[in-house]
Amino acid sequence: MKKAFKRYCKSIELKNDPNLIEEYKQVHAMGSAWPEITSGMKEVGIIDMEIYISGTTLFMIMDTEENFNHEQAMEKLAKLPRQSEWEAFVSKYQKSSSDASAGQKWKLLKRIYKLDEVRLENEQDGYIEEINVVD
Repeated sequence: MKKAFKRYCKSIELKNDPNLIEEYKQVHAMGSAWPEITSGMKEVGIIDMEIYISGTTLFMIMDTEENFNHEQAMEKLAKLPRQSEWEAFVSKYQKSSSDASAGQKWKLLKRIYKLDEVRLENEQDGYIEEINVVD
């Protein structure tokens, strides 16, 4: 059986300060993100999220429910408890405004290649992915 989900990829730049970059990594270390933030992401339909770093560039892979609407979910997420506080807190590491929401800071990336791509999609609507589920 196959299960479908949407994938979004995003990026943001960190300030070019090795100490701040190390602090940012610690803020995102396992178990360090505020529980309200992770529960809020799940509440709006985010199934899984990974963040990678290269120099000052962060790259996020965000997997969501198949019927996920990015714009609506980001608006809802911005209004959840402690979300604006979190965004203000992490903005000291990011090249962004302290009052910007996650949806405003993280830029959606356009996929330009996928092995065996069979349909055209766009970054705003997400990329439909399928995984095999074993019962």
